[in-house]
Amino acid sequence: MSVAETIETKLRAALNISHLELIDESQKHAGHAGARPGGESHFRLLLVSSDFTGKNRVARQREIYRILKDEMAGPIHALSLDIRSPEE
Repeated sequence: MSVAETIETKLRAALNISHLELIDESQKHAGHAGARPGGESHFRLLLVSSDFTGKNRVARQREIYRILKDEMAGPIHALSLDIRSPEE
């Protein structure tokens, strides 16, 4: 399973998601620190979930990082987050 597939699988299993976009931006970072030759090291995530209603930005980010703890310690070098509730 690719890193992107693992990220999406874990997020969908842990959260009630109405919209998810995961974009591999690794090609923009080729040659930089943390960039892997095969890519899948730098991602941008747009996620909408009712689980984030009433939670502030920091609480939302902490939840994502908790879910992706193993990936953040390994193959993911950078993860840009745009996390919203359905009302936003």
